[in-house]
Amino acid sequence: MKILVVNCGSSSLKYQLINMQNESLLAKGLVERIGIEGSVLTHKPEGKDKVVIEHPMKDHKDAIKLVLDALTDKNHGVISDMSEISAVGHRVVHGGEKYASSILINDDVMKVLEECSRLAPLHNPPNLIGINACKALMPNTPMVAVFDTAFHQSMPDYAYMYALPYELYEKYGIRRYGFHGTSHRYVSKIAAEQLGKDIKDCKIITCHLGNGASVAAVLNGKSVDTSMGFTPLEGLVMGTRCGDIDPAVVTFLQEEANLSSKEVNNIMNKKSGVLGLSGVSSDFRDVEDAAENGNNRAKLALDVFYYRVKKYIGAYAAAMGGVDAIVFTAGLGENSPEARYEICKGLEFLGIKIDEDKNKVRGKVTEVSTADSKVKVYLIPTNEELMIARDTMDIVSK
Repeated sequence: MKILVVNCGSSSLKYQLINMQNESLLAKGLVERIGIEGSVLTHKPEGKDKVVIEHPMKDHKDAIKLVLDALTDKNHGVISDMSEISAVGHRVVHGGEKYASSILINDDVMKVLEECSRLAPLHNPPNLIGINACKALMPNTPMVAVFDTAFHQSMPDYAYMYALPYELYEKYGIRRYGFHGTSHRYVSKIAAEQLGKDIKDCKIITCHLGNGASVAAVLNGKSVDTSMGFTPLEGLVMGTRCGDIDPAVVTFLQEEANLSSKEVNNIMNKKSGVLGLSGVSSDFRDVEDAAENGNNRAKLALDVFYYRVKKYIGAYAAAMGGVDAIVFTAGLGENSPEARYEICKGLEFLGIKIDEDKNKVRGKVTEVSTADSKVKVYLIPTNEELMIARDTMDIVSK
């Protein structure tokens, strides 16, 4: 069975084609500038050179068609025709309270996804556009929605409720949902395997650290808390997002700086985080370089970030009554030995000891804790696309 995994943004589309017989990657690619001048597809067949195709794409349907053409091309394709694609797995950011697991897409599911767009106005509409584009071109191919929020639907009510008037939850669905669920689910399973234990007997804290970042407490294989909330703005300091702040800052800025709600929202989502603190960049690599070269604001931005992650690790160890393993994943978590070291430094009282030599590694599954560390620390590269493909295969097989 070959599964096409699709992740649609507002003007971009990422994809992978995976052979589920041995879970091998056949091809992957990125479409950029959909509906904008300069549309381009970068297609990379496994084991071959990448192919860059510049072609006008007025919408996502054009983009999907170009992807399918690339996958079936005589020179750089990896399948003979579209019939070899057994199913399509779509990353969907928000499933609300309706979906606690992945689901086969039908008309009823589409209606729910449209309703959830009010909870994720930047993400769900492009996801829906991608699904509709695939349905138009592949009407007889089953489609599956895999949700970022689903894994966190196991959170208990006392973890997901805000202390606002209860009717706001009933009327508008205002509560904590959490995101990056597919990543947290994947790496926690790998961590349990590394521990040599059944995940149902594990207490694992997973740290998905990239431009968007979140921490999750995974108790006996289920998410019981996570740092992102009603939106992906809550929680950790991120590339451009502020994370946790006093909510009164919002009304203060509206009144004192005469800013609209949209302007404040733009500041918190796009001008804050390590970008806002450092004044250098939203890319942690640039901020790390600036800090090494003596930029005090860049160093401050990193210190704030490390401190926030450390606080969440301590909080989730308390929430679960202990911890067996800490996992670092995503761009920064996988590729920054400095970040892993600084976050773990000072957590020795929890039984966490990081090995500086073993920690000098990037991008591969590695235990980076000392032999006598009571809590194991792992670097585990995430693979959300493979998780989406697995869910898709399981559902269409049934």
